[in-house]
Amino acid sequence: MEPGVNKNVDGNSVYFAIYWSRLKKAEKYEIIRTVPSMPGIFELYYQDEKKKLNLFFLARAYYGGLRHTIRSRTDPELEDDAARRKVLNTYTCYYRYTILQSYKDMSDILYFFRQTYKPGDTTIQHSGRYENIFLEEYSDDKIVTI
Repeated sequence: MEPGVNKNVDGNSVYFAIYWSRLKKAEKYEIIRTVPSMPGIFELYYQDEKKKLNLFFLARAYYGGLRHTIRSRTDPELEDDAARRKVLNTYTCYYRYTILQSYKDMSDILYFFRQTYKPGDTTIQHSGRYENIFLEEYSDDKIVTI
């Protein structure tokens, strides 16, 4: 399955189907070699002592592209957030991504995820184009976060 997003609009509702890349260990040379320099959304996970994967970062990569953004967000020397830097220094980390060209669609998807994880949080706004946002995830790794 190729990473990407399908979108269907029905009146004031939008339906997104996200197809994630395979989950990969965050290694800088592998990222440079395999991640495309395209816009999209990515997730970062860390594996705790019990071998459980824990989502710790979800973001968009637009102007810099996925390769640059994932590379900089998975390197403790380049990460500027102290909490994320601590996770990167402590645990084995993994990433996955999907390619998406539309900044407004990225906003709607990130808003959906944020409202799912932290209902009522207003740090991420949707595009304002739709009254209802629905989303389904598809992953060869069988990792679905919603």
